[in-house]
Amino acid sequence: MAEPTQIAFRTLKGVGILNTAPAYQPLPGFERPEGNIRCTAYSPDGRYFAWASPEQVSVVESSVGSVVTALPAQNVFELGFSPHGNYIISWQRPSKDENGDATKNLKVWKTVDPEATVDTQRTVVGQFVQKNQTGWNLQYTADEEFCARIVTNEIHFYQSGDLGTVWNKLRVEGASDFAVAPGKEHSVAVFVPERKGAPAVVKVFNVPKFDQAVSQKTFYKADKVQLKWNATGSSIIVLASTDVDKSNRSYYGESNMFILSANGGFDSRIQLDKEGPIHDVTWSPSAKEFGVVYGYMPAKTTIFNERAETQHNFSLGPRNTILFSPHGRFVLIAGFGNLAGTLDIYDLQKDYEKVATIEASNASVCEWSPDGTHILTATTSPRLRVDNGVRIWHVSGALMYNEDMTELYDVQWQPQSPIQYPLTDPLASAPSPHPSAMEHLGRAKTPSKPAGAYRPPGARGTSTPLHFKREDQGGSAFISDGLGSSGSGLNGLASRGRRAVPGAEPSDPSNRPLPPGAAPGGGVSLTLPEGEEGLSKAALKNKKKRENKKARDADNKGGEGGAGGTNGLLDVQGSAQKNETSRSRNRSRSRNRDGGRGEGRGGGAAGDASAKKEGRIPERSSNRNRSSARRSGAEPSPSPAPGSRKPKSQEKKENGQLPGSKSSQARGVAPTPRAQQPNGTSKTDKSKLPPIDLGFEPPGPPPIPEIAETLASPQTPVTPGSGTPHEKKVRALMKKLRAIDELKMRQAGGEALELSQVSKIQSEEKVRQDLESLQKVGGS
Repeated sequence: MAEPTQIAFRTLKGVGILNTAPAYQPLPGFERPEGNIRCTAYSPDGRYFAWASPEQVSVVESSVGSVVTALPAQNVFELGFSPHGNYIISWQRPSKDENGDATKNLKVWKTVDPEATVDTQRTVVGQFVQKNQTGWNLQYTADEEFCARIVTNEIHFYQSGDLGTVWNKLRVEGASDFAVAPGKEHSVAVFVPERKGAPAVVKVFNVPKFDQAVSQKTFYKADKVQLKWNATGSSIIVLASTDVDKSNRSYYGESNMFILSANGGFDSRIQLDKEGPIHDVTWSPSAKEFGVVYGYMPAKTTIFNERAETQHNFSLGPRNTILFSPHGRFVLIAGFGNLAGTLDIYDLQKDYEKVATIEASNASVCEWSPDGTHILTATTSPRLRVDNGVRIWHVSGALMYNEDMTELYDVQWQPQSPIQYPLTDPLASAPSPHPSAMEHLGRAKTPSKPAGAYRPPGARGTSTPLHFKREDQGGSAFISDGLGSSGSGLNGLASRGRRAVPGAEPSDPSNRPLPPGAAPGGGVSLTLPEGEEGLSKAALKNKKKRENKKARDADNKGGEGGAGGTNGLLDVQGSAQKNETSRSRNRSRSRNRDGGRGEGRGGGAAGDASAKKEGRIPERSSNRNRSSARRSGAEPSPSPAPGSRKPKSQEKKENGQLPGSKSSQARGVAPTPRAQQPNGTSKTDKSKLPPIDLGFEPPGPPPIPEIAETLASPQTPVTPGSGTPHEKKVRALMKKLRAIDELKMRQAGGEALELSQVSKIQSEEKVRQDLESLQKVGGS
């Protein structure tokens, strides 16, 4: 009969060892230590079990529980064994001695030292300075012949029995991580991250032939990697990842996956057909296939062969963990962490048929038993300080054992070879559960029907639209285009489309013009328009200013030249009066300023005359008049110097004889002689233009009912920011009404508004009352 499987656990009160199926009893002969136990570890072959207290490290034989040895190592925080359990490695926190030198905190001991006695002091096999707790342990070959550790730009190899002398060195510039193969062939994989624009690289060497790599793969987007050898050491998977996603598609960085053979015969990138992060990757014990969980939730799970070819795709679901059973017959796909803790078990020998589904909520530990028929789940602290405990399930989905604990820190199966447990058919009949499982099931609440997502009263009783469903429920796939909420899918995470106007024909989104600087498909275009590649930022800014000025001038000229339309004919008198008023204001303002300066210099006309002799006042006055005329929409005429003739084009334009000019003849109005101004420039008095008789009254735009009286009264066109304070208030209230109408349309279309937007809609009545009161004041 095979030995029973065994688990060891560490809690706030101490350490315990439990023999599991079928007895589920504590290990006889083991005295449970109590107190502050900092770490525990099984040897890879399962012979020994060790734990570290503040005073020493104790080692027991796991089958009987008797103490084998005690190591005089204090304040140990990490423990490890060599593959055959002949050596035990301890790690202490870095410290300094009296001289200020770093102490050697990584020590290697013989697990059983025949030469050591109670009176003699245990000696270490080797000791090193190891500052980082990450990757602290030595890496041994499968036969324990060699072990290795990484230092700056080198990997040092030692013979296991002599750690005082470096046996061989593998020098790789910039190496940051390595992994020794577990097979019979001695191989080592080394990772070098990106440096100075050079790509990252993973190289595989045969030990001790370090002259040339037998296999290598270069790639970008790799700050760190996980190196995963298969059980035979023939292939290695490289899971490369970055902390920051430069494309802004994921908050958790980018990840890529590659596979290399140890003999250099094959290397490839593993192509994944769903966008998103890689959650987990695990080799099968057969070393001929591996499973990957990847993509945005709901994630996709795929089984690949050793040539990275797809073997099987599982259904989508909220999963992030994949584990093969020790015999390679079953595969477990689960979702832990912030997911619900659902476990799906599939039988690979029966065409990936689902065997069972287990609900292990809040589980933080999940492991297969060495016999391949049981699954251990546990809720540990400090991730969750309540509901801590251990549960053991049968592969058929039945709960076999349950034990609640106070602050459970870690739990693990005793490593045992699957050869000791020949796998028959575990699904034929499930064993009887332990009474603790029956008691737990009796206390457990009956799971109620899930309430589901909230649905408003108007949507209850109807089918859920597809864009509100997950991808595994029939909805559309989620495609992330950035960190914001702008996705391109239809699953509820996509950006809100353009609001349609009732009664209007729907527009084609592909023909919709892009905003300036936008890229097709979303985002910002990083390419410059044609002709702007070689320009600096200042030159581009000046160019935009010139283009904007040209556009404003063209708009002003277009406003003056609208003679063919009815509106242009109607606005002749209003625009002439407005322009003349603006000119008179500018002239009076200019005379006041010039007069003040003249009085300061010589007083009155004398100062004015002296300034005119120097040629300052006329030039400034004309510039001010020209700028004011531009602001008012009129083209000022250049004033000739005293004693010089006017240009012929100007004389013709004044007389209305220039062909193609925007004169009154082109508008059907008789030319009017211009009045001579005091400063020598001739300007037309457009306020004296005769009225135009069209013979009919042109129709105007339909007025808004609330402000019909205001629009019915004749008004002169005003530019934004001009007009009386009363007119500005009216325009502001009208703008509020338009914004309120737009919010009401959006609310009618089913869009959820913010509280501030709802309060704006509620203030509509007050805005209309204010507008009516202003209209009454204006009418009176």
